[in-house]
Amino acid sequence: MSTLIYTESSLTPADAAYRHVIPAGDFWMHEIKAGQVLRILDLEGNQAADTLFYAAADFRERYSAQDTIRENGGIYLTTGTKLYSNELNVLAEITADTCGRHDTLGGACSCEANTLRYGHGTRHMHSCRQSFLLGLMTWPGSTFDLNKRDIPANINFFMNVPVTPEGGLQFADGVSSPGKYVEMTARMDIVALISNCPQLNNPCNGWNPTPVEVLIWNP
Repeated sequence: MSTLIYTESSLTPADAAYRHVIPAGDFWMHEIKAGQVLRILDLEGNQAADTLFYAAADFRERYSAQDTIRENGGIYLTTGTKLYSNELNVLAEITADTCGRHDTLGGACSCEANTLRYGHGTRHMHSCRQSFLLGLMTWPGSTFDLNKRDIPANINFFMNVPVTPEGGLQFADGVSSPGKYVEMTARMDIVALISNCPQLNNPCNGWNPTPVEVLIWNP
């Protein structure tokens, strides 16, 4: 397990150009211009924010987990991590982080995964993949027919997924707490899509999904 790295931001909420609270289980989609700073704030602690990034000009260019892991030389994200696209462009860079580590491997919950892991009684529970799909299908700024093929592997901000010595994954209790945040600067015009995870069946949300807040500062 990597050492947690904490970096405070100099930005204050009062100076933010945009603020929005994402209710538990809901999604948020928003364009962020190059140079703007996005903060994701864990309001009550132990919440997972499943996140994707797309190039605003062409959604076929999008966040790539494998390229991000390879280029940064590690599986966890924190201050200094560059978020790469599938065309090896830097979409954004993490510039402040008071949580210390974020997951790249656990993926997004889905109806199918819930059924496999937790039983058929969870089949119709809401999932992050449904939120991602709803965001893509209702996004007004795209000229493409966006659907589930456009959902790549995502970032799980605040989520704790340790890798075992055998190479397996564990969904563990979160490492975040109330007021923790991660902040990133857009290096190109991007669109962020966040599913504020509704998962009730593992401890990634402390068994109790809660709201998160997003804030955006201009350069």
